Amino acid sequence: MRNPNGYGSVHKLSGKRRKPYAVQITTGWDEEGRQIRKYLSYHTSKSEAMRALAKYNDNPYDLDNVSVTFAEIYNKWSEIKFKEIGNSGVWGYQAAFQTCKSIHNIKFQDIRTNHLQGIIQTCGKKHQSLKKIKVLFNQLFEYAMKHDIVMKDYSDFVDVGKNKEVSTRKPFTVEEIQILWDNSHLPYVDTILIMIYTGFRIGELLDIKLGDIDLINRTITGGSKTEAGKNRIVPIHDKIFDFIKNRMEDNKSEYLICNSRNGRLAYPSYKTLHFYDIMRKLSMKHKPHDCRHTFATLLNNAEANSTSIKNLIGHSSFLTTEKIYSHKDVEELRKAIKLID
Repeated sequence: MRNPNGYGSVHKLSGKRRKPYAVQITTGWDEEGRQIRKYLSYHTSKSEAMRALAKYNDNPYDLDNVSVTFAEIYNKWSEIKFKEIGNSGVWGYQAAFQTCKSIHNIKFQDIRTNHLQGIIQTCGKKHQSLKKIKVLFNQLFEYAMKHDIVMKDYSDFVDVGKNKEVSTRKPFTVEEIQILWDNSHLPYVDTILIMIYTGFRIGELLDIKLGDIDLINRTITGGSKTEAGKNRIVPIHDKIFDFIKNRMEDNKSEYLICNSRNGRLAYPSYKTLHFYDIMRKLSMKHKPHDCRHTFATLLNNAEANSTSIKNLIGHSSFLTTEKIYSHKDVEELRKAIKLID
């Protein structure tokens, strides 16, 4: 029985070849009605080639997708994804992508578990970074399957192992926090105290715009990274209220914390030029994330409600499915914040 017009064909190529049977499919018709053909794949036997042709006709795919590389999939995916997440999330994915240089130019259809696992095992990154790399793999394979580029998700089989690393995070001590208060007149010391009393990450703090701040009700709406952490409401502690108010009054930018050109202050610039500079001046040894760790520790030490702690730092979804904060909800968070000295 003949195949229907446009189904494609299998024929044997001349000469000695390892895979002599070629699958040829129709990609369109020219102005005179003749078929425009293109080679789909090559096989060792005719039966194998016929199965490949049948499989293609069961689920035709864009031939341009056959040769698309890992890097090209990343570029297409990131055009969409990066519009949905904050800058800190973008930087995390960009760092993970750079770690995968060895597979950037491999056809995505040819990538297997051993390629992905090899990166995990040889990149030399810490466990947290390995988890981010695997998340990138998951996201790219999900995108590729959605667009019929691959039929199987090999990222599911990637193993990053158990986290055996000892945490290097340490909260600021009571004495160190007092030193920060004693030196709050120094530029950007206020931003460290704001993070300690709100739990915002650096990227989240730098993303905060003036419109996210309600001075009347004394709240800030911000956050990113996880679904639970996005757009969470954090009451402004009395101790840092003047810091925020003063920055808003003196501000010519849409951002609470801005650069010299009144634009968004970049994460690397803040960390290098301001945070670590302050640590040196005050003889402290802390990483930026220690501020967030300090916030959680202070709340825990003050025996704040555990649900409020999770909601304030964005580690669990809020009580209502659509994250609509009632007056009562905000007041519960405010009570927790006020427990911190």
